[in-house]
Parts: sequence; C-alpha cells; structure tokens
Amino acid sequence: MKTLKLLLGFALSAALFTSCYVEEAHINDNPRVSLNQLLNSYDLWYVDINATQGYGETQFLQIAFTLSFDNGRLYANNNLVGIGSQGNGYGVQIGNYSAYDMILDVDHVIDGFDSFDVYQVDYNTIELYNPYNDTSYFLDGYQRSTFDYDMVFYDNIHYFLQEYEAWEKTYTSNFGALNEFDNENYLQFLSGGNDSTFRSSQDENVYNTDNIYWDYTGEYGVGNVSGNMYLKTLTLDYDFFDNEFFELSVIDDSTIELLHADSGTVYEFSGRAYIAYYRSSDTQGKITKQLDKPKKRKQKSKKVENLRENTRIRS
Repeated sequence: MKTLKLLLGFALSAALFTSCYVEEAHINDNPRVSLNQLLNSYDLWYVDINATQGYGETQFLQIAFTLSFDNGRLYANNNLVGIGSQGNGYGVQIGNYSAYDMILDVDHVIDGFDSFDVYQVDYNTIELYNPYNDTSYFLDGYQRSTFDYDMVFYDNIHYFLQEYEAWEKTYTSNFGALNEFDNENYLQFLSGGNDSTFRSSQDENVYNTDNIYWDYTGEYGVGNVSGNMYLKTLTLDYDFFDNEFFELSVIDDSTIELLHADSGTVYEFSGRAYIAYYRSSDTQGKITKQLDKPKKRKQKSKKVENLRENTRIRS
C-alpha cells in the first residue's frame, strides 16, 4: 500500500462504491471501440462487488479489488497489503486473457477457464456477464494517477486484518489502567464463514504461528468513525469479561495500533505470516498460490436475480 494518506487529495467519483445499477444502464451494449481498446482505456478496473447481479460466483472476481488488462496478461490487486505499490499499482499477474467480438476469455492460473460477455454500461463502467453461472459483475475504470488506493484500503479494512495468520502484540504503553486484555498476546481474524470470527491467545514468544494455542474464539466487528476515514473501531466479543472496545489505527502494512477505550492503554500488534492470494513465485513470472484460504469479498447488498439474457449457445 502506498504511504497512508498519500492520495488523500484525489477524490473518487461517487460511482466507486455505488451498488445500484438499473436496467437502463444496459442501453449502450455496442461501443464504437474494440473490446481490447475498451479494456485498455483504463489502468485499473475496480470490481464493485456490491453491484453484482445474480446468485452465482466467479472465484477470481470475488477475490479481486481491481483488475488490469495488459496485452493478454491479466493483473489483479487481491491483497490490501501492498495495494498501490505491488506491481506498480497493478498487483500481480493472475492469468491471461483474450478479447474478441465483445467476449472476454480468461485463463486463470488457479481457477482455470472462464468466458464473459462484455457490455459497456457508460463511459467508465463495464459489465462482465458470465453465462455459465448467470451472474454479472460491474467494473469501474480509473487511471492509476487518480485512483484512491487509501479509500479502497480503509473501506475494506476487515480484509486487511485477515491477511496475516496472526497479529502479535509488540508494544504496550506504560500508561493506562490494568485490564484483562493486557494478558492477550496474539490475535487472529479468520476469513470465510461469517467473516466475523476472531481468536486470541495468551501464549508468549511463539516463533511459528502454527504452534500458537488459541485460548478463545469469538466474534469481532470493525466500525467507522464519523468524519475520519483513517480511524476505525474494533470490538472483540469476550463472553467471559464482556466486550473489548478499541480505536483502530493502521501504522503501516504490517502494524496496527489499538487504543483500549476503557483503560486508555495503547497496544501495537504486528502481522505475522502474511497470506498472499496468488503471487509470482519467480522472476520468470510463473504464478503459484501461496496458501489456499477461503478468502473472498462478501457482497453487502442483497443478491438479486440477473435480468441479463443469456444468448450463448452451450456446447
């Protein structure tokens, strides 16, 4: 991720996180440019996951925050750690593609082959319709110079917490009242399932995160602070001594600060064992999956029936 707040001066249009596309948006189905020209007209295509129509899922689109198309090579920002700097802002190569007659064929390095009908919704929005699961994804185009990586990072910060196997307490302030949370040394935020499960441990100085004994499993929630995009709240639900409430700040891509509301104590936690979702394994550009995790972006809006007509002839 670029230096936090570096791009504060750049404002995204309201369309970035808009999740409502009406049927009238499909009127411009035949752009005057070729599909390759259309895909290359923007550096980044933001996947507006909340605008998705249909009940199916295409795995690589559920994971990606952005896609980029470069002469047959498909790139994605799948992680929030390093977003804006990894791959010069494009992320990592996740496969190859071919574009013809408003059809996009994708050969994904892990998920294999997918094919989409492409429709131009407006000047910077395209629809990728997968006829095999009857689901449409909507992508908004931006140039790197004006894309607000920080907005994407902070709007999806709960995924950032999931991108490490564990968070180790590395600092406790010498001010603040004694409290039960002083005894917790490791936190883990789990992906998959209901996407709101955390674990904590009172182990100390564990070298291998696989050897951490997790004493407690509960639910957590991340909330917004009005008027401050860069400050969040974190609530950990401990049944045996009630909820723990914190102000959450991000120091860098691997360090978070937690201000304990009741005691006034400040903690720092450092990420251990980074989970990269599809990364280059060598200088030749071969792609491997570092860890097989069920991480995917969850659609906050209610799933709706896709009204797009399937015109493909299935073989």
